[in-house]
Amino acid sequence: MLGPSGCGKSTLLRLMAGLRTDGAFTGSLGASDHHPVAGRIAYMAQDDLLFPWLTVAQNVSLGARLRRESPDSTRVGTLIREVGLEDHATKKPGQLSGGMRQRCALARTLMEGTPVVLLDEPFSALDPATRRQMQELSCRVLSGKTVLLVTHDLAEALRLGDRLYTMSEKGLECHSLAPSDAIRSLEDPCVMAIQTSVFTALNS
Repeated sequence: MLGPSGCGKSTLLRLMAGLRTDGAFTGSLGASDHHPVAGRIAYMAQDDLLFPWLTVAQNVSLGARLRRESPDSTRVGTLIREVGLEDHATKKPGQLSGGMRQRCALARTLMEGTPVVLLDEPFSALDPATRRQMQELSCRVLSGKTVLLVTHDLAEALRLGDRLYTMSEKGLECHSLAPSDAIRSLEDPCVMAIQTSVFTALNS
C-alpha cells in the first residue's frame, strides 16, 4: 500500500490489527478460510516499540512470553542470526542503532508465525544492502501468508507486491502484478508496464 503521508495508511493497519485509533471503522473484517481474523494477526508499527528493559532475545520472544508460552529458543536464535543481530542478542534497545532496533522488531514480528502480517514501513531505517537482505528474509519467512506492507518506496512495492494499492482522498485503487515466487527485478516487463500507472495514481 502506497500513498502520501497522512492519508490514513497507518490508521488502516491499526484498525485491521484491532488497535485504538482516532478513526472509526464500520463493516467487518474477514478471512478467506472463514475463521476469525482476531488473534491471527502480527503487526509491526513504524516505531520499533521494543521494551527497553528487555534484551534483543527477550524482545524477539515477547509474543510467546505474553501468551505465557515457552518460546522456541532455536527459532529465536535463528531469526536473530538472520537479521544480523547474533552478536547483540544480550543487548538492550538503548545499546542499539536505529537500524538494529528495526531489525529486532522485524524478527519479533516474523517470530509470531501468524497467517496475517501487517508491516508499516518495516525497512525504512535500513541502509540499501541491509534493506535488500531483510526484504529477502521477509519474503522467504512470510511465503504463503497474507501480508499487507505499507511503504513510501514505489520500487520496493513493485518488487515485493502481488497487488499494489494506492491510497488517497478518493479511496483505494488496486494495481495487479503478475504473481511471482521471488523478488522481482525492476527491469521485469510486468514491473515496467505498471509503474507508470501507479506513479500517476500517486501523483493525481
